[in-house]
Amino acid sequence: MPRKSLGIMTESMFYTILAFQTGPCCGTEIAEYIEKLTRGRIQLGPGTLYTILSKFVEVGYVREIAVEGRKRTYELTMDGLEAYRNEIMRLQQCLEDAQSAGKNALQKGDVPDAGKDRNMAVAAVPAL
Repeated sequence: MPRKSLGIMTESMFYTILAFQTGPCCGTEIAEYIEKLTRGRIQLGPGTLYTILSKFVEVGYVREIAVEGRKRTYELTMDGLEAYRNEIMRLQQCLEDAQSAGKNALQKGDVPDAGKDRNMAVAAVPAL
């Protein structure tokens, strides 16, 4: 039974819980999956990954299902699946907000010239 929710997930937490959509996995499989999925953009070291897994076990998002020597295999729980779905909905809302803000800026003519200032966010976010 979960003790409490972790709230908003970090990017590393999100990709870790995303890895469980493929089924039960161990830490090495999670790290490899994330690196491949993100084309190397995200590479989780063991310290980060096992801290996340420990937190996920503590709140009941995953459970350990097998231990073979140092290899531990985990699976997603129903609470973990619910947390994953909630995070997906939160991220979708963030994208919708960005798209809305971009459309409003375009209509008002407040779009920065991205060519002049590379640090400015692009106002028009592509539709999903």
